[in-house]
Amino acid sequence: QVQLVESGGGLVQPGGSLRLSCAASGRILRIDDMGWYRQAPGKERELVATISSDGSIKYTDSVKGRFTIPRDNAKNTVSLQMDSLKPEDTAVYYCHANILAIGPSDEYIVLKSWGQGTQVTVSS
Repeated sequence: QVQLVESGGGLVQPGGSLRLSCAASGRILRIDDMGWYRQAPGKERELVATISSDGSIKYTDSVKGRFTIPRDNAKNTVSLQMDSLKPEDTAVYYCHANILAIGPSDEYIVLKSWGQGTQVTVSS
């Protein structure tokens, strides 16, 4: 049905940059909020940034001024540009989207979809 596929994680030194990307595919009618969450070892999953369909953005305080969240509504994609990375940014990053889609019986369905997760490691 609907899939969120992420790419772009990896290993980077402190102060470096990475860009994560997430593409939604399937029988999508509309995508409302899209965003990124992260989960570090031994910690709960936390919100990193979200962007609404009209471009309203929220960032968690720890990433303000370092991360940006561009979105392309025409392509159903959202990215996370991460600059000035710190070791405490190390986590598995998950893409999330609230999606209105067409189900297997051609019904309307509302989905809270998650990507598979991508590892970001910030270390020297």
